[in-house]
Amino acid sequence: QLQIVESGGGLVQPGGSLRLSCATSGLDLDRYAIGWFRQAPGKEREGVSCISSTDGSTYYSDAVKGRFSISRDNAKNTVYLQMNSLKPEDTANYYCAAGLMAYYCENFDMYSYDYWGRGTQVTVSS
Repeated sequence: QLQIVESGGGLVQPGGSLRLSCATSGLDLDRYAIGWFRQAPGKEREGVSCISSTDGSTYYSDAVKGRFSISRDNAKNTVYLQMNSLKPEDTANYYCAAGLMAYYCENFDMYSYDYWGRGTQVTVSS
């Protein structure tokens, strides 16, 4: 049974750090692009970061470039999103998604992703 479960969210002060985990089961992580998306209240879901299935390249939105880092541990079937220098505008529900055909994951095309987790809430506030 395929599952994607995010964890690691919480409340953090501005400038702080969090590491999100995306634990997968039932899929071959090597074959899927994995993307992190986020959605704040009243806003559309947006792409944050992704890791390509073809060569493991990583991509970031302009909003998080230089602060966030995505990595993949195939042995644990888990993808991580390290978030540093967090800002209040990073507050959102963060979702992990897997896409078999998301060859150009840097486009953050949500329709390219087949499986989604339920999300984990990140709140950046003093």
